[in-house]
Amino acid sequence: MQTLRTICSHCHRSKPYLSFYRSSRFRSPNRTTIHHNVRISFRECSSNGGGASVWTGYDPTSGNIVTSRTSVHGAKAANSPSIDSSDEDSGEEGRNGGVRASNVYVEKPKIRSGYDLVGVKRKKGKSRTVWVCSNCGKSFGQWWGACGSCGSSGTVVEFADGERSESRVNTGFGASENAVRSWLQRGSRDQRPQRLKEVQQGLNQATWRVPLSGLFGAEVGRVLGGGLVPGSLVLIGGDPGVGKSTLLLQIAAMIAEGQDFGRESPVVYVSGEESIEQIGNRADRMRIGTDDLFLYSSTDIEDILEKIQPLSPRALIVDSIQTVYLKGVAGSAGGVIQVKECTSALLRFAKDTNIPVLLVGHVTKTGDIAGPRVLEHIVDVVLYMEGEKYSNHRFLRSVKNRFGSTDELGVFEMCPSGLQAVVNPSEMFLGEQCFDSEVLAGLAVAVIIDGSRTFLIEIQALCLHDSSSERQFTGVDKSRAALIIAVLIKQAGLKLQDHAIFVNVVSGVKLEDTAGDLAVAASICSSFLEFPVPNNVAFIGEIGLGGELRPVPRMDKRVTAVAKLGYKKCIVPKSAEKSLATLQLGLEILGCKNLREVINSVFR
Repeated sequence: MQTLRTICSHCHRSKPYLSFYRSSRFRSPNRTTIHHNVRISFRECSSNGGGASVWTGYDPTSGNIVTSRTSVHGAKAANSPSIDSSDEDSGEEGRNGGVRASNVYVEKPKIRSGYDLVGVKRKKGKSRTVWVCSNCGKSFGQWWGACGSCGSSGTVVEFADGERSESRVNTGFGASENAVRSWLQRGSRDQRPQRLKEVQQGLNQATWRVPLSGLFGAEVGRVLGGGLVPGSLVLIGGDPGVGKSTLLLQIAAMIAEGQDFGRESPVVYVSGEESIEQIGNRADRMRIGTDDLFLYSSTDIEDILEKIQPLSPRALIVDSIQTVYLKGVAGSAGGVIQVKECTSALLRFAKDTNIPVLLVGHVTKTGDIAGPRVLEHIVDVVLYMEGEKYSNHRFLRSVKNRFGSTDELGVFEMCPSGLQAVVNPSEMFLGEQCFDSEVLAGLAVAVIIDGSRTFLIEIQALCLHDSSSERQFTGVDKSRAALIIAVLIKQAGLKLQDHAIFVNVVSGVKLEDTAGDLAVAASICSSFLEFPVPNNVAFIGEIGLGGELRPVPRMDKRVTAVAKLGYKKCIVPKSAEKSLATLQLGLEILGCKNLREVINSVFR
């Protein structure tokens, strides 16, 4: 063994560019141990120093096992080569796949096909593997248990890219370049910056927006800011089953049936979740039979843009953005990268062709649009459709609108034939009332404003003496309700400490307007005193910690809505009484400074 070490040391010094195999094991990527034997024999040195030493090593430049025979004193043996170019050329074939080179025998290591000697998978052609985080889109050269960019665990997935040799991932703009280019108008690349007056001269505000007719169209147009803007990208979100697809199918039929364009107005409804037969069945239930409404089922963005080109549609609807994808973009449909890039591609298509695009977006458990928040920054309009599970009423709310106000609210009712606009939204929140009936104890009417709409809602309260039940509040913020109860105990002198109090807002509405504070306090007082509130009285006002009543914005609009519904009396803060008395609405306006005056005026 000492002699072998001496020869190996000498050979390593004489051939510095070759490395000797000191280990008898290789490890493959799957951690399977591969054994091999390296047998070295040598001839003894002659008396005149003409002996030769033989050794075997690994050449990193060629990736092969080579055998070399040199003279001990630096002179080569006469009948031996200096270096074998490969292990196959170093001698005749031996047993078990080995190679014999004169006095040297080497067994080849048994390595799994597809892997080189150092355990690295061999590349085939230009194929490459990229590991991409499905949460933030960060790419890595290998798999990691947690993303180093966003810190998410288990989100790094493999993406095999065999078509592109570059490390750059295509964007939505680049992937859909060929499909969108055919839509571009001639000379669009030669556009130049224009003066504001030149742009305004060619724009007619009266006919610019796509009109939506009927009560349903007027309700949707109110939320959109007056109608659908050409070239806009609209995103509609909502919980599953709330009626997003029904809403868009009705909008598509309305645009297709429009006769104000002076030409055919085809609309394409593309669904990645349903077949065209399923969409047609829903349209049949809703009694939609227009000839200019086209249905298509596909999930490929480039295929969609190519197939709708001969139709030159008036509008395009995609249901939903989480089901479509772009070829060449990392990730599967619904992933963060795909959702962002597909939305960007559709935005470019809408701006270049001046065709409005409406998208359906799923929401997460928190109620936000599924995907990154940047998705809401890409689109022009973001609408949310809301509704309780066991209620037929639906609310269409604007969260972002580049072409109108975000204070608008649309109210609809789900019917067998689709969504119907609600003409008087306050009536659906008001139940049948019997004048001076005992069942009205604990009920008061509040006047709130949501967006630009005024609603009258009923608030119910129940007080139980010596009850072990905890206080529960439905539709009212718990901290706000606890504050009102504390003010009633301290400032109004009501003994509510030993009472279990339940507060509920009728029809599942969430009370967020502080103008409903006075109605909440009046309903609790009515249940505690067992004195019903007259059914022709409404309450408007905010309650302070001192028990005082404070005015709220747009008092005149609230009082006008109360008068239109036939109420005879309205309780308001004292500071707003004089300004409201000039409205001449035929309504008795009673101003009170604090809660004590309200109790003495109503519960007598």
